[in-house]
Amino acid sequence: MTVQKFIRYTPFDINGNQLDVNHEITLNVSETAGNYLLHRDLLRHHSSQRQGTSSTKTRSEVRGGGRKPWQQKGTGRARAGSNRSPLWKGGGVIFGPKPKTSLLKLNKKERQLALRTLLYNKKNNILIIENLETEVTEPKTKSFLKICQNCSVDLDQKLLVIVSKKTTPLKLSTNNLKNVELISASNLNTFSLLKAKQIILTPLAINDIKEIYCD
Repeated sequence: MTVQKFIRYTPFDINGNQLDVNHEITLNVSETAGNYLLHRDLLRHHSSQRQGTSSTKTRSEVRGGGRKPWQQKGTGRARAGSNRSPLWKGGGVIFGPKPKTSLLKLNKKERQLALRTLLYNKKNNILIIENLETEVTEPKTKSFLKICQNCSVDLDQKLLVIVSKKTTPLKLSTNNLKNVELISASNLNTFSLLKAKQIILTPLAINDIKEIYCD
């Protein structure tokens, strides 16, 4: 079951001054905590991050080993048919890893519901900054740090910055800050939201979230 919730925010400018307009987000969220959906979506996210490219060679794939090392009987040694046996040094690997894809399927509506529920649960940690994408025009870490200082953002905690489009100056300004993650609204995921202790949103990103994730 889902219920409709409203989140209202008053945005700030980059100098930390409160503006006179209000932004509202309407979210259809899970009636319960939604931990089951979040867990499934996290498992899906982690499995999709795996490369799955580790590979070993079996005895049939290792080069060589075509000739029988010695005759079957009469030498006193243990019988051997190939010097690429897994028992030999330089031989194949028994039950070694092979390239594979391990993708967990989760329905699109379930993924969206998990993200909306988590976004609503983090509503007290969200800060709206007006025109952040356009105001950061120079690729300087110092300029972004000043914005965070003006808006009382604690950079000792994980900060997620959600923008409509990642501009080059903004990307380079946040690149050297270890606790800051910059993400576009179209690539928003539950793992990044779950890690974040503070969230910065822009009005353009809110419009993208409404369009992509809201019913």
